[in-house]
Amino acid sequence: MTGHPSPRFPRLLVTGGAGFIGSCFVRDRLARRDGTQIVVLDKLTYAGNRANLAAVETDPEQSARFRFVRGDIADPAVVAPLVAQADAVVNFAAESHVDRSILDPEAFLRTDVLGVHVLLEACRAEADRAAGCDRAAAPRFLQVSTDEVYGSVESGQSREQDRLDPRSPYSAAKASGELLVHSCFATYGLDVVTTRGANTYGPYHHPEKLIPLFITNAIDDQQLPLYGDGLQRRDWLYVRDHAGAIGHVLDHGLAGETYNIPGGNERTNRQVVATLLELLGKPWSLVRQVEDRPGHDRRYAMDGARLAALGWKNEMPIEEGLASTVKWYLANETWWRAIKSGGWDEYYRRQYAARLAGSRDAG
Repeated sequence: MTGHPSPRFPRLLVTGGAGFIGSCFVRDRLARRDGTQIVVLDKLTYAGNRANLAAVETDPEQSARFRFVRGDIADPAVVAPLVAQADAVVNFAAESHVDRSILDPEAFLRTDVLGVHVLLEACRAEADRAAGCDRAAAPRFLQVSTDEVYGSVESGQSREQDRLDPRSPYSAAKASGELLVHSCFATYGLDVVTTRGANTYGPYHHPEKLIPLFITNAIDDQQLPLYGDGLQRRDWLYVRDHAGAIGHVLDHGLAGETYNIPGGNERTNRQVVATLLELLGKPWSLVRQVEDRPGHDRRYAMDGARLAALGWKNEMPIEEGLASTVKWYLANETWWRAIKSGGWDEYYRRQYAARLAGSRDAG
């Protein structure tokens, strides 16, 4: 046993728990060894990877408190019995890549909107059971969302009460899911909380995203496709800080509230890429300026006062976090090379071939 007290929610259903942030949450939560039991429900689409949970499944003590179910959150027959056994549901399941949402928006609506609805309906059924004394309490529902629902923030910082202004199919779907969650609090009194995380990076990040794509391309001396002038600004959040903040909100957040999870590390894409190349000892000449994607938000920035008042503070400085991330990808080539195979080449060609063909020196 560690120094952690007995868990408030001893039985968790974690949807999307084989993905990037979800698997980190599962690994860290089970590593507390406080008796928490976790069921992961994951469809294992291209971004879900059972290997992300290997550390759990090869640990005898943790694996005894862990179960994996392959399934779709939009399938009520799969969802209902799992929610019935859970004290809380943490919903990481989402289609989450803006580029893919531009290519295929319908998949995002199914998971990020319909899937959220199915999960909420299952929680509502369990709330009715609790009201009828068929279970001790209704499950808490935590919706993991994103800073992208605010849209581009030209100045200042977004606060939780600000108007949502999503500008991509991905962020529009996530905003829609949030509205469903809030409506279930207002209408049915469900115990729900929402988090909006900043751009997240770290180990086990799928290579389609900027930081792992540029790290893995640079390792192989391949061109790095930098959108537009590369001066888009993002606030970067290390994955363990993000997962930890979500757990903190799960345990301590007020029902019906939304909590921003900022990283406190605002950088332009060019600055991040320059740091990665320096860490890898690779030249800037690998970087190619390519046609920007449609509706590309210029800047994200969030105010974190509400989360800080709840008692949370991030631990990882960005310089240390980026260095640690680069080391992880260098040491885990088997993991990412397996992903950059099969259908990867077709996706990469569709997304970047024409852009790279018309690219120019990033200067």
